Amino acid sequence: MEIRSERHEACLRLYLAGEMTIYSAAELKPALLDAMGQSEEIEIDLAGVGEMDTSGVQLLMLLKREAAAAGKTLRLAGHSPAVLEVFELLGLGNWFGDPQLLPAGLGAAWEATP
Repeated sequence: MEIRSERHEACLRLYLAGEMTIYSAAELKPALLDAMGQSEEIEIDLAGVGEMDTSGVQLLMLLKREAAAAGKTLRLAGHSPAVLEVFELLGLGNWFGDPQLLPAGLGAAWEATP
């Protein structure tokens, strides 16, 4: 899994490419948690994610929980077909407050709150 980052004003945007699976979760977790500490606003672009399993989902859930605990804004963007498939299969659109999976008007970029 490759992680590339760019800063756009106050937002740190992370671009993920590769697999978000059990095979990459141990490597991804510390890198993504470290990135969370670098900005009050984080956007994770998932367009490059070619495969996702429940370990990848658990990692995104952890990031949401950590952002909420720290009062930070976390957004998911650029969902790949693999990400959309897993989110839809598990019914996670509402849990993530995800605009790509919610009916129009319900999915503005969510701000993580406790």
